[in-house]
Amino acid sequence: MTAAIRGHDELRRDTLRMVIAAAYNEAKRARRDLTDDEVVQVLTREVKTRTESVEAYSAVGRTDAADKERAEIEIIRAYLPEQLDQAELERLVREAVAESGATSAREMGKVMSVLMPKVRGRADGKQVSALVAQELARRDLAGHGH
Repeated sequence: MTAAIRGHDELRRDTLRMVIAAAYNEAKRARRDLTDDEVVQVLTREVKTRTESVEAYSAVGRTDAADKERAEIEIIRAYLPEQLDQAELERLVREAVAESGATSAREMGKVMSVLMPKVRGRADGKQVSALVAQELARRDLAGHGH
């Protein structure tokens, strides 16, 4: 943040201030310092909020506001663990399905509870859910299900 202030990078400064405030408030609520995992959860939530804002702004033609939110997302992502690529994510989904023993879409929750701790902060939750649903549907069709 100091570098952003010295470099007169208002967007980076303001974004980091908002994220730090969110983490501070979360720590205050918990009445203790946050673990690294909890900080990642805060950062992920901040990205998710902005992603939803991008969709909302884009839907009403506010490209300027959507662009600002996208820029903030990029700033925050620099502080998140490296994002998983598609192939790695698909591999983790298949492993989680096997590990959970899930055989149908009704057991999606079982798979997600195995998978989310492994991908938290490194993949978008909606994308993860979609891949799990797709894998379970594929297995259902292949006759692995009930």
